[in-house]
Amino acid sequence: MFRRHWPLAGWTLACAAAVFAAAGAIPRPALAQDGGASQALERRVKAAFIYKFLGYAEFPAASFADPGAPVTIGVLGSDEMAAELARVVAGRHVGGRPVVVRQLREGEGGSVHLLFIAGNDSARAGRVLRSSPAALLPVTECDLGLQQGSVINFRIIDERVRFDVSLDSAERNNVKLSSRLLTVANRVVKGAS
Repeated sequence: MFRRHWPLAGWTLACAAAVFAAAGAIPRPALAQDGGASQALERRVKAAFIYKFLGYAEFPAASFADPGAPVTIGVLGSDEMAAELARVVAGRHVGGRPVVVRQLREGEGGSVHLLFIAGNDSARAGRVLRSSPAALLPVTECDLGLQQGSVINFRIIDERVRFDVSLDSAERNNVKLSSRLLTVANRVVKGAS
């Protein structure tokens, strides 16, 4: 296991730096008096991260039906996050492909490129990940997300949205992650997490 910090000097894309810097600079308790507003802010920050993750992940060519096929984000467990992500990705492209959001229910089949599993239930996240082998880039927000097989797991550290990355899970899912993404991760693990 090795630890990475948030150096933004290495970023070459100004928009990515702005999103990550803003996400790291927004304290959750600033809106603690209004829990709904705080949750909405956290959801917006996570949605921005999820969209940016797509630009720093390389999916196998075989994961697309054809050259014009969209990059698909599946959201399980949060209608609000699905709506926020749909707003964020509207009209946007990643690698020349349109981005679409699908709202999923547990047990629903179908392949997605990025699967966001909402909630803090680690057992549920593990169950979903074991039954969703077609999800190439699973993203969770539970305490044991990486141990359950997630590639990226959100955490709140010092009242800010951060994320950890499992290189082993990425390798198992045949997804290559850019070193630029790894430099802004809170923690990058290789081997037993």
